[in-house]
Amino acid sequence: MSRTFAMIKPDAVERSLVGAILDRTEKAGFSVAAMKLVHMSKQEAEGFYIVHKDRPFYGELTDQMSAGPTVVLVLEGEDAQPAWRELMGATNPKDAAEGTIRKEFAIDLGNNSVHGSDSVENAAWEISYWFAETEIVNG
Repeated sequence: MSRTFAMIKPDAVERSLVGAILDRTEKAGFSVAAMKLVHMSKQEAEGFYIVHKDRPFYGELTDQMSAGPTVVLVLEGEDAQPAWRELMGATNPKDAAEGTIRKEFAIDLGNNSVHGSDSVENAAWEISYWFAETEIVNG
């Protein structure tokens, strides 16, 4: 078993999709080891997405992520990081495979409903950004 970081973004929280996304996540074999509902500040969003600071979409991304509540999660499962990326689907929902979360729930590229770590190393960093180790249940 391994861990990864996942996020249900403000666009999905606003549309009351948290339960549906969690249901899909658990049915895919993931366990929730930690979960919080947060309304990140612009500063927290900028810190979390610092890797994209020099990209043209950084300002829009951090505005969107601080616009409303977000669910942050630690997921556990077999090869959790790549498995979660597969379940999420391509970043652009137009390119996402049938049966993926983004294909089913995303509005567009900017409002694509979920986030997942792109590497095992980034998963560890992203988990530590939002959770103390004492907040994570070892399943």
